[in-house]
Amino acid sequence: MTAVLSPARSSVLRATAIGTVAILMWATLAPLATLARMVPPFQMVALSFGIAFLIGSLWSLAHGESPFRHFRQPAALWGISVGGLFGFHFLYFLSLRLAPPVEANLINYLWPLLIVLFSALLPGERLKARHVVGALLGLGGTMLLITRGAGLTVSLEHLPGYALALASAFTWAGYSVLRRRLGEAPTEAVTGFCLATSALAALCHLAWETTVWPDTAGGWAALAALGIGPVGAAFFVWDYGVRHGDIRALGALSYAAPLLSTILLVVFGLAAGHWTVWAACLLIAGGSLLASSDLFRKEGQQS
Repeated sequence: MTAVLSPARSSVLRATAIGTVAILMWATLAPLATLARMVPPFQMVALSFGIAFLIGSLWSLAHGESPFRHFRQPAALWGISVGGLFGFHFLYFLSLRLAPPVEANLINYLWPLLIVLFSALLPGERLKARHVVGALLGLGGTMLLITRGAGLTVSLEHLPGYALALASAFTWAGYSVLRRRLGEAPTEAVTGFCLATSALAALCHLAWETTVWPDTAGGWAALAALGIGPVGAAFFVWDYGVRHGDIRALGALSYAAPLLSTILLVVFGLAAGHWTVWAACLLIAGGSLLASSDLFRKEGQQS
């Protein structure tokens, strides 16, 4: 007999699936950023979020609404959202200036685990051992993926960079969980947050970087794809997912992003393959399945 899901459970599954689309989009971030690597980081963020603003505006106009209608949100929501979108990128890029990329990336990828842990603070959410274990397995897989099985060298001179990378992880995890807590504003409000993020990134670019434009058609295409996908529409579907889906499952599933990203780099010849990719695949896939197992349990079944 086929089980029939209740409307509430079906809605959670649908929202979680929509949020997972963001994770799939983020998997294309590294390959696209590699193809557009001649563009400085903050310039790339400013342009990408500018494209995201255009996408959100066109969506609202297509539904007969003014994009600016959704700009009228509480100051607290503006602060949390712009702080999350811009603050994450700002802290992450600064950490790469002050610490080795391997260590900075690894510390930054604590954010999926933090989302799982922070979810316990949300009303109606219950954190179970399998959620934590699953997220830790994902972290272990990501560590193996980033370090390629080699050891990490912790240097005191890089502590400021490590601290910034940790702050970026807390910023994104905090934004994701608080966005669910303050979930009254519709996803269309992200359009305004993207515009503010683009403007702030542009200021950082003008202050610290030299403007460089892509010199090939492929570079321009990659830059446009970044704004359409991983640094564009991804934030809209992530917003919907964390507000209406299973945020613990989304947190654990997020570890699939660096894995899929590495696989894409290997497939397209932008990076060399390594045994750690497949070992990380087992850890991350196993951890994700464990942490998201609630989605596949029968309604009313207790652990």
